[in-house]
Amino acid sequence: MSGPSHDNHFFDTFMLVLGILVLIAFGIYFGASAIASRTQETHVLSDPMLQAKVVDRIQPVGKVAVSGEDNSAVAETVAAPAELKEMPGDQVYGTVCVACHGAGVAGAPKFGDKAAWATRIAQGADTLHKHALEGYQGKAGVMPAKGGLNTVTDASIIAAVDYMVSKSK
Repeated sequence: MSGPSHDNHFFDTFMLVLGILVLIAFGIYFGASAIASRTQETHVLSDPMLQAKVVDRIQPVGKVAVSGEDNSAVAETVAAPAELKEMPGDQVYGTVCVACHGAGVAGAPKFGDKAAWATRIAQGADTLHKHALEGYQGKAGVMPAKGGLNTVTDASIIAAVDYMVSKSK
């Protein structure tokens, strides 16, 4: 049974299956959106933290100060700088320095590697401290300022350098 009748029967069946799948897809879409709208209204939109975030996002980008007017609302508020923490050298090493000095990343001398540290130790403690505090880029690699840990005091960074040097002599 080949011919136009067979082709028509296949086409009709195919279109019927396709139509049923489209109806199922629409049913799933509208059912999900009905459930989601009720859920969103009761749980998400009533969340005070979400509402505060939305209010923050829709604030104007800029403010205009007018001469001779009260411009106190335009004044910028400056956040107080965070208080720096004092940490012992071994703790600073374990927190941030180990990321590079533990594996020798970016040319960092490995912790305890006497040969790699010898040339650096020969430069003197003041130079090592300065490079650790201010950052340094040399032929061997890069040392970011404070190793990227800007929340500790300079004395903590110096203690970490002294700790690494003491274990590499």
